[in-house]
Amino acid sequence: MPFLLRAQTVTPAGSNDRPIEDCSLDYDARFVRRKVLMSDSGTRFLVDLAQTTSLGHGDTLPLSDGTHIRIIAAPEPVLRVTGSNLVQLAWHIGNRHTPCQITPDALIIRDDPVIRHMLEHLGAQVTKAMQPFTPEGGAYGYGRTHGHAHGATAHDH
Repeated sequence: MPFLLRAQTVTPAGSNDRPIEDCSLDYDARFVRRKVLMSDSGTRFLVDLAQTTSLGHGDTLPLSDGTHIRIIAAPEPVLRVTGSNLVQLAWHIGNRHTPCQITPDALIIRDDPVIRHMLEHLGAQVTKAMQPFTPEGGAYGYGRTHGHAHGATAHDH
């Protein structure tokens, strides 16, 4: 395998002012431990972290050559959930351990026809959208929701 630049640490969003390249990744691709990625401008690099990490929008990966790669949450298919009973809808989404982005007037989840059907049955208005998906971090300071005892560790955003 040819030599690859390596990222072994993550710098939290907002704490890096160095020149950077962007790397646009969807929600699944932002969950990494050891993985080859490519920046939007074509730089291939190896992410080689000590533990599995949920990369947040704006986090940076310092590379072994001094380059910094900024993580960008890429647009992906989502469902925008609205209704007069948002609290109840949020409970049902959380009860199914479905990652959810919370805005003042809507819940955003990944496009899932089964969850969509359930939410519509509960009175939600559900519309498809294409946008970056940045759900709430899980409980106990972890960046992802993994059920009750999956042991994943990640930083929260």
